Amino acid sequence: MHTAAATHDEGKGQYFWVWGVLLLLTAVEVVLAYRQVFQPLQMLEALMILSVIKSALIIGYFMHLKYEIAAMKWVMMTAVTACLCLMCIFFPDAFRIVHLGVR
Repeated sequence: MHTAAATHDEGKGQYFWVWGVLLLLTAVEVVLAYRQVFQPLQMLEALMILSVIKSALIIGYFMHLKYEIAAMKWVMMTAVTACLCLMCIFFPDAFRIVHLGVR
């Protein structure tokens, strides 16, 4: 019988590698923020891409989604996609405060 627990590697080495990659990505984000190499829109895009990569690593390894069955992965990705879509729908509503003149 093939189970997710049977293929789960409990070695600490992979967690240290993931932790190292997360530290490296965080350092890249800090350097990009302080040097301001890009225009604001490109900076936002670069930081968002790095954040998505970091969150995927955290969810996959530290929250062990990598070892779950495919159905659980689909449920998780569907929920994340729905949340992102809702954010994109309702985020423009936040700009109404600019037009109200409230400070």
